[in-house]
Amino acid sequence: MANIETYLDWRGDLTFAQDPFNEVDNLILSELVYSDFDGVVPQEGLRNSVSIQEVCKQFFQMHTEEELLSKVSSTKVAPFLMKRLVRSKRFGSMRLAAYRNEIDEESQSQFAAVSYLLDDNTWFVCFRGTDNTIVGWKEDFNMGFLTHTAGQVKAKEYLNTLFAHTAKRIRVGGHSKGGNFAVYASAFCLPRIQNKIDVIYSNDGPGFRELVMEQSGYKAILPKLVSIIPEDSIVGNLLLNDIEHQVIESSQSGASQHDPMSWEVLGTGFVLAEDTSKSSKNVDRTLKLWLMDLPDSKREVFVDVLFRVLSSSGAKTTDDLSNEPLKAISEMMKATSELDSEDQKVFKEVLLKLFNSGREAMFGKWISTIGQNSSLTFGKR
Repeated sequence: MANIETYLDWRGDLTFAQDPFNEVDNLILSELVYSDFDGVVPQEGLRNSVSIQEVCKQFFQMHTEEELLSKVSSTKVAPFLMKRLVRSKRFGSMRLAAYRNEIDEESQSQFAAVSYLLDDNTWFVCFRGTDNTIVGWKEDFNMGFLTHTAGQVKAKEYLNTLFAHTAKRIRVGGHSKGGNFAVYASAFCLPRIQNKIDVIYSNDGPGFRELVMEQSGYKAILPKLVSIIPEDSIVGNLLLNDIEHQVIESSQSGASQHDPMSWEVLGTGFVLAEDTSKSSKNVDRTLKLWLMDLPDSKREVFVDVLFRVLSSSGAKTTDDLSNEPLKAISEMMKATSELDSEDQKVFKEVLLKLFNSGREAMFGKWISTIGQNSSLTFGKR
């Protein structure tokens, strides 16, 4: 089936003046932001932009294809999109500016963003999703007990700092946690910036805690929000979402559907699915039941213990864990055994609750239905 690469081959000869920006264009740019633009795209303001042609040239002078393909993450293919972009009329004149890439272990945040100036004279502000750092994954889990994470606040400040004085219209988007950042930043940025935003794309991005969704800024952007999730979505069902998702088909299955390269494209849109799959619904119910049954204090202890164990091997990235799996497992088992009694107790209790929530999510509705219909089923002679 066709994907975003196929789309670029087929639609790349049309400028945005000939065919307006669409949801597939959004996904292309949300995938591209996973590229490491350090030393290539300027960090300063919007005026210090650089062409996609120059970005591609410099990037592949600094990085070999072998180096890029050796990474574990599915997003390792993101830089290769550039070679298609520079050959296209649609993106060939695009410029990039204001690249940020910040890993802060103290505040437990992983934040990256870049702004694209398109040939229709608009900005697409794009936030990166979770990268391969342990800190980045911990921030995802922190969303389960924090109303605002450090990364979300940085996303809001990125918009406020860079776009307060531009007259150009803005689109905002991202994939995974980047989609969450896009929604959060758009909801809580300065009103004069929010008014310039035409559309916000969350590509399989997690939701929020209820306190966030109650805020007036969040409610104000809902008409501008486009949420796209694959049939087997897991990440897009995390926490709370009070929006209608556009459910699409993927060439992969299960958790692998989170990979944007697997999303199926038809024309200028995605191939629509009827609804999320049964497995996606079960995961959604499981996680919501689990979180409802846990106070914030236990969520925080669980996340802290989990990532202390993961980091016990000295790993900073998921690549580190994959490169020496036996060493990592040995160190993690040792770290688990050395936890103090209270941490061990909470850790086991939370895992047991997760198991029970999964069982209830899978069988609760079925048992309830049987109970309601038992008189009809078994009452006949």
